[in-house]
Amino acid sequence: MSERTTVDGPFLETERLMLRPFTEGDLDEYAAIMADPTVTRFLGSGAPLTREQAWESLALLAGHQRMRGYTQEAVVEKATGRILGRGGLWNAEGWPGLEVGWILGQAAWGHGYATELGAAWRDYAFSALDAPQLFSVIHPDNTGSIRVAERIGHRYLRDVEVTGIRCLLYGQLNPNH
Repeated sequence: MSERTTVDGPFLETERLMLRPFTEGDLDEYAAIMADPTVTRFLGSGAPLTREQAWESLALLAGHQRMRGYTQEAVVEKATGRILGRGGLWNAEGWPGLEVGWILGQAAWGHGYATELGAAWRDYAFSALDAPQLFSVIHPDNTGSIRVAERIGHRYLRDVEVTGIRCLLYGQLNPNH
């Protein structure tokens, strides 16, 4: 994995992915992914996002980046240049701690992309940010994300309530501490 930090945030590169800040030009692809009810079923209310809500989501991510120095970024397939979804770090007010998370469109499922990006962001959190611990907040029925969390070294810690929804908290300690 290679990494560099720009004014807009970290830019990570893995074997198959570029993980970079979103731009306004990403809205069409991102909105299409977030409009899919199968993709959003385990997020918040579970409802798909309208185009306007997708834009608001991108603006929220940009604000998080500005305040924290990191956020969930565009997941770009290097071979095609297409947006596969979003992934990265999140730690909003009231959140259980620094989270590594991912949301990928259905076309990206089953190719190991979530594990690849999750591991890249885990390594970034532990090395560049020196985070003592990293979490993933997962809907109890999201078996795919549970498997990804376990593949990147997370273990089940406890049940938590996040924004009024029961979730599972997976996580791991920084091995460098």
